[in-house]
Amino acid sequence: MTAETSQTLDRGLRVLKLLADTDHGLTVTELSNKLGVNRTVVYRLLATLEQHALVRRDLGGRARVGLGVLRLGRQVHPLVREAALPALRALAEDIGATAHLTLVDGTEALAVAVVEPTWTDYHVAYRAGFRHPLDRGAAGRAILSARQSPLAEPGYTLTHGELEAGASGAAAPLLGVTGVEGSVGVVMLADSVPERVGPRVVDAAREVAEALR
Repeated sequence: MTAETSQTLDRGLRVLKLLADTDHGLTVTELSNKLGVNRTVVYRLLATLEQHALVRRDLGGRARVGLGVLRLGRQVHPLVREAALPALRALAEDIGATAHLTLVDGTEALAVAVVEPTWTDYHVAYRAGFRHPLDRGAAGRAILSARQSPLAEPGYTLTHGELEAGASGAAAPLLGVTGVEGSVGVVMLADSVPERVGPRVVDAAREVAEALR
């Protein structure tokens, strides 16, 4: 802590980070131990965060992240999209296919940024805001593969015809970006994805990850 920072705000943010890292919530005692402060301080922090719907407590007294964080999260998408656009634009022009950045939204994959190539005679129309299950399509499958093997070397996922008949996709997960779970990919009208596309998508995902750090 420095003279310019707020100890109370710092503790409140640490509470949110601790709660975000657990699926089962934390008790006041557990938070007190993790923060190194007494229970009275934790009660006050939780009460303040509850007023803003950023934290909720269940009947057993365990604190969890509240729905208020979703309203804040929606404002993150434009910033993420802006940071990703240069890499997506380069990918779309290089491959000649529609490039996209997809993030996890609950149990679905949500396309938050899409760039179409400018020089092709035809390409797949893919719009920002498009949703699909995580277990269908290259974008979602790439995210799931990263969940299953978080320490593995960056790789890519290929699919064909899972979201649109006649379309093939390639995607690679975003790695090393705190608080962001997603993938970068392309979709094209083809029976199969050319060999060079997979590695190029991995490179684009790495560029986007670096822009978001």
